[in-house]
Amino acid sequence: MTVESSAARKPRRSAAGKAGTAGTGRSTRSTAKQGTEPELVQLLTPEGKRVKNAEFDAYVAGITPDELRGLYRDMVLTRRFDAEATALQRQGELGLWASLLGQEAAQIGSGRATREDDYVFPTYREHGVAWCRGVDPTNLLGMFRGVNNGGWDPNGNNFHLYTIVIGSQTLHATGYAMGVAKDGADSAVIAYFGDGASSQGDVAESFTFSAVYNAPVVFFCQNNQWAISEPTEKQTRVPLYQRAQGYGFPGVRVDGNDVLACLAVTRWALERARNGEGPTLVEAFTYRMGAHTTSDDPTRYRHDDERVAWEAKDPILRLRAYLESSNHADEGFFAELENESEALGKRVREAVRAMPDPDRFAIFENVYADGHALVDEERAQFAAYQASFTDAEGGN
Repeated sequence: MTVESSAARKPRRSAAGKAGTAGTGRSTRSTAKQGTEPELVQLLTPEGKRVKNAEFDAYVAGITPDELRGLYRDMVLTRRFDAEATALQRQGELGLWASLLGQEAAQIGSGRATREDDYVFPTYREHGVAWCRGVDPTNLLGMFRGVNNGGWDPNGNNFHLYTIVIGSQTLHATGYAMGVAKDGADSAVIAYFGDGASSQGDVAESFTFSAVYNAPVVFFCQNNQWAISEPTEKQTRVPLYQRAQGYGFPGVRVDGNDVLACLAVTRWALERARNGEGPTLVEAFTYRMGAHTTSDDPTRYRHDDERVAWEAKDPILRLRAYLESSNHADEGFFAELENESEALGKRVREAVRAMPDPDRFAIFENVYADGHALVDEERAQFAAYQASFTDAEGGN
């Protein structure tokens, strides 16, 4: 069973050939032919049934019930944190928020595949990956409140600061990976980006350089179907993972709502990188259940029935179904996790409300080293604008 949307099942023109040799040396991934569904790696169906995969089963063969419960816990707590952040933005505590709702499996599965010495380059939506790397979730909120530019030391967790410029972090990741290779280290680099970012020139340049220099980098694309209001089929004529073949390295499409498959495929790709086999493109085929950001209204460009169809493929519900059917978790576990979830939400609310209000004039600082007449003029205009509110309040 696959999780293809009706749009993704439309025939696409594709160059014949092979996407590259898998790092195990056992098989070669072939590209999808015109008119056929793209290959999709799936280990857990939407109904929570475990399915076999000859190539990737080995990468999760030793997973324990405790580790499975850990993956479930990660997804639940990440979703709870994300929901709390969305609510805080609606209450005026945050300036903006980019929700990951629906993408928990892609982020937790891939995040848990990394080693401590690997380095992660995120976009601005990788809250689940940040959780896996040990970044305090309250630090993520400082940036969206406007009180800092990140709030964590990137080298403390090998997790770079969030990148707002679309696609540029893939260049940073490629350069870092080239440095890792020159240093002779066996660590790997992973760069996260979305389907919309895949249309950026920065990503294409990253693919070129990483292939030529055999950089130990994994490009992890979360294809959530929508680049704000632009659907994926209006951005590409082939499935995104097939783009890798033009650069000479493997591309794999994985069920992005299947945490086990995301874990297995990312482990495989990172292993290739560490073994000196170069870059890999992983396309996690998932769905953005909410808005692009809290400034977006998805009802203006997509139908509710599309969301309803994807709700049936919810990553958390499918893992819960598997845990219950396998007797790996009982009601006591789920009840305890619910209490932990509520405690996390409370901690996040209190932490954000304890943060200082943003410095409204900080935007004008450090624009030029020695100041600038135009910036000074804009600062004065903004100060007068702010003062007008103070005068109005004083007159009431």
